[in-house]
Amino acid sequence: MFETTLRDGVLELAAPGARWLSTGWNGGDTRADRAYSITVPDDWAPDSTHAYVTDRLAAAGFPPRDDAPVLLTGVAQEHARIARCGSVAVAATAGLSNPAALPMDPDGGTLPDAKRAPPGTVNLVAATTRALDDAALSNLIAVAAEAKAATLLATAGFPGTTSDAVVVACDPGGETAPYSGSATPVGAATRACVREAVRASLDSRDAASPDSVESAAHGTTTDVQAAVFRPSPGWNG
Repeated sequence: MFETTLRDGVLELAAPGARWLSTGWNGGDTRADRAYSITVPDDWAPDSTHAYVTDRLAAAGFPPRDDAPVLLTGVAQEHARIARCGSVAVAATAGLSNPAALPMDPDGGTLPDAKRAPPGTVNLVAATTRALDDAALSNLIAVAAEAKAATLLATAGFPGTTSDAVVVACDPGGETAPYSGSATPVGAATRACVREAVRASLDSRDAASPDSVESAAHGTTTDVQAAVFRPSPGWNG
């Protein structure tokens, strides 16, 4: 699991010797003793994210980042919530000012322009004391993201926001768990923790969830339609 320290809008999640896999800023596969969740202001637009993170960690009295994963969010860390189940702990910060809707009956549209997503964000950090191989650790991201989408659909009607990110971690020295799917102890515990942590983070906030993308401060609806083809010999897409 991880030990937590919160100072000046920075949440440290310490897990000495852990292996991390991050979909967030400067993400990827790394070994580190900790991960961080940092709250940024609404008008956040630094010239250098790396310099900003370095300065925030130093100002809050934390050690240099080195290879520690970092998640950035517009949600105040006072709304972070941690859930534990079995070998898993999940920390969540949840804000829905920028929902991302996926209608099942799209009316046709265009792909969005590339732009920086506003810092609303549903961020997850999931850690298990089990040792996972490459495939199981990667799959745990999918398990956590699926649980987040199911929770948000039931709670707010959206599967996510435009800037969600997931970090997962395991203990390389722990008991080996060969799989992490939803029917395994690790996967089931992760799903339960994500559900409880995300709901608790949302419940801690005074702001009501938007009932549509149009009523939200930011957001997107994927109404563009993709072409569907049946594969055939020699088909190259």
